[in-house]
Amino acid sequence: MWTSGRPITLLLVCLLGSATSSPVSICTAAPPLLSQISPPSPAPTILPSLPSPSLSLVSTSGASAGKGSCQLTVSPSTLVVRYEDPVTANCSVEGMDYIGLGWEVSLAKPDFTMGHFVVWTVDRMTNWSLTASCYALSPDGGPCHINLPVIVYKPPDNVSISLVNHDRPMLENHRYTLQCAVEGVAPVENLTVTFYGGQTALGQLQSNCNRSKEPVTEIFTLNFTPSKDDDGAEFWCEAELDLGPEGPQPPPVVKSQHITATVLFGPQLGCPTKLRVREGEILSCEVRGNPQPLVTWFRDGQVVALPTSSSRKHAGTYMVMAKGPLEHKNFTVEVEVLGGGGTANSCNGHFLLAVSIIQMINWL
Repeated sequence: MWTSGRPITLLLVCLLGSATSSPVSICTAAPPLLSQISPPSPAPTILPSLPSPSLSLVSTSGASAGKGSCQLTVSPSTLVVRYEDPVTANCSVEGMDYIGLGWEVSLAKPDFTMGHFVVWTVDRMTNWSLTASCYALSPDGGPCHINLPVIVYKPPDNVSISLVNHDRPMLENHRYTLQCAVEGVAPVENLTVTFYGGQTALGQLQSNCNRSKEPVTEIFTLNFTPSKDDDGAEFWCEAELDLGPEGPQPPPVVKSQHITATVLFGPQLGCPTKLRVREGEILSCEVRGNPQPLVTWFRDGQVVALPTSSSRKHAGTYMVMAKGPLEHKNFTVEVEVLGGGGTANSCNGHFLLAVSIIQMINWL
């Protein structure tokens, strides 16, 4: 495993279809970005100490806080910003006597104002754990303020899929583990990973590494048991960062590369055990497998070649011996050869008679 740091093993369970998930989630810190080195902060503005947050009411158009005559509104109600993107948030006050309005933030703090609104702007967001609060000062009631939730996100740098400790063809009905590595994503608590086999979703897993706001690398695993239908199918995983209604829509999705599965299976009999053919037809019965099994036909203990033109003498019991790389199997096939009075020929005769009657009616 290429991740570094102290791994934290988490257990997630998700079952879809025939796959059973036993995910192991390992969170490690992503390599630091050069852009994370911020310039020295300007000298702090001396502000009055603020009391505990007052009651917050969240709405789709903004957030409001009120206690007595304190009426503050911030927009947006939750700030969702991509790392290194610009930021703009507005705070306004109505219906109260106040001395001034301002923002208490740890990055690019705007000036204190005597107006009814103040805008906080940042040219480039470079702080992963930013706190922001708008406050107003009143001459009689002291300060009031409202917190603005800030979510700084970054889609994964890379998403990759692999089979754990396996680089050979898979065997049918054996258990294997798919691994999806998501590198450099934040915040990881909003991450959802989905495994796909063909066009089927095998399992959907969510992260429990929700303590870090900075980019991390997380590994998800999913156990599954392939069948012969998975031979040649493509497997991949995708990571979705769902940041809620205030986040980008649709949510950012990063997909892994596709890997093509090779599944060894068989031998399997591909025809009915009671086989009917018409006289003159080829006697054949498919035996399936990957790779293609070596097939030998026996009748009365003797090796026989299947006829290209069947007759009544070819009816009887045959034993099919099929050899594959996984196992050898024997099948018994009862062959019935239908002659002129057989079901198939009788149906054809009835059809021709019906056609003749229709033609006679048209002539009349």
